[in-house]
Amino acid sequence: MRVFPYRPPRAVKDIARTLAQHGRTAFVVGGSLRDHLLGLDAGSDIDMASDASPEEILKLFRRVVPTGIKHGTVTILTPGMSVEMTTFRAEKSYKDGRHPEAVEFLGDIHSDLARRDFTMNAMAFNPLTGDFIDPFDGRGDIARRLIRSVGDPCERFSEDGLRSMRAVRFAAQLGFVIEQATLECIPKTIETFKKVSMERLRDELGKILLSDRPSWGFSLLEQTGLLDILLPELLAGRACGQKGDHRFDVLDHLYYSVDAAPKNLVLRLAALFHDIGKPQAKTESGQGEISFHRHELLSASMATKIMKRLKYPNDTINEVAHLVRHHMFNYTEEWSDAAVRRFVAAVGRENLESLFLLRCADSAGINKTAPDPRKLDPFRHRIEQLLAQDSSLSLKDLKINGNDLAQIGIPRGPVMGRILSELLETVLDDPEQNDRESLLSIAAGIKGKYGIGN
Repeated sequence: MRVFPYRPPRAVKDIARTLAQHGRTAFVVGGSLRDHLLGLDAGSDIDMASDASPEEILKLFRRVVPTGIKHGTVTILTPGMSVEMTTFRAEKSYKDGRHPEAVEFLGDIHSDLARRDFTMNAMAFNPLTGDFIDPFDGRGDIARRLIRSVGDPCERFSEDGLRSMRAVRFAAQLGFVIEQATLECIPKTIETFKKVSMERLRDELGKILLSDRPSWGFSLLEQTGLLDILLPELLAGRACGQKGDHRFDVLDHLYYSVDAAPKNLVLRLAALFHDIGKPQAKTESGQGEISFHRHELLSASMATKIMKRLKYPNDTINEVAHLVRHHMFNYTEEWSDAAVRRFVAAVGRENLESLFLLRCADSAGINKTAPDPRKLDPFRHRIEQLLAQDSSLSLKDLKINGNDLAQIGIPRGPVMGRILSELLETVLDDPEQNDRESLLSIAAGIKGKYGIGN
């Protein structure tokens, strides 16, 4: 045991002291120790392990949630933080590739650490004595910026299929490399990885996307074969060359676009998928000219299907698909005011900033440069000028509604919707037409073409 310069929150010491008064021992384990060694904030959630049973802990503490009592885990609630407490345990067979069929409660912290995934997560600290237990040199691996399995990596990954993706996720989040033997066991145990639920894979994917360097994580997913299981549609972009200033194939361009996007899940998903339809849309003329005509529509459709498979919430799916669908705009000063208004109407005022951020990331991914929002300033200023004029950009901005049209004999239903859309088009061309009397007059004049009599 070695002394470890770590000062846990007072609540952690209080928990350990209460257990000690009843003849039990408790250790801080897991991510908070790792994060401390990395100089990161461990946050308000701390993991502990003890030789006390879940039932004992339920009796000793007032506010305890039995979060995973079957596997020996409860959560102790204290002011300002929660502590997940797990009884020292060994795990039996993992038939579903994720959860142990049974656990055996132990009285030894060393045996408990031996069943953990990576050395950097297999350390323990006694908050009362200051003893630091590191049987697998996790501290050394952190200093070496190395992710290494505890024991046989193929055995660890065969127990729990999510561990292989966690290795990649940690590499992306921390900027670490995966130790060679550990890395080589990921493709060897891919059948276990296939058993993991989409929800859990989605959550790990999100953490990779929100890391400092997602491209590193995606390159590891690709190298190990995990990407072929998780997002096989992306792989069509490998070796799919592009035109113009593009330095990279479609897949690397997507990776670097994600790197350049702000740390926002919707924006980084949009960056990942914005060109995913290019390989299918690609055509080449007899003169060797490459085209990806309307690839943004195909990309939006593919992104929707992928995110549904990964069980993302509908709001997230719709936001991402909308941004992908509209990312291919080519503004010039020659655009008419009506064209600018139509663009804003199609995108939605509330989505403009996100779309511009996606476009900056897309541009940065062309040559792996820093995003430069200044290129969009002329378009941004043009839009701001038009919005300042109180332009009408959606049906709700029209000075009439369905009730007004019903009063002049237009029945509710699809026809009314089409007439309202025509009126909006008129107003986008000429905002001065957004007047109740003018719009009713226009509506009365066009309802005949829909077979509506006067």
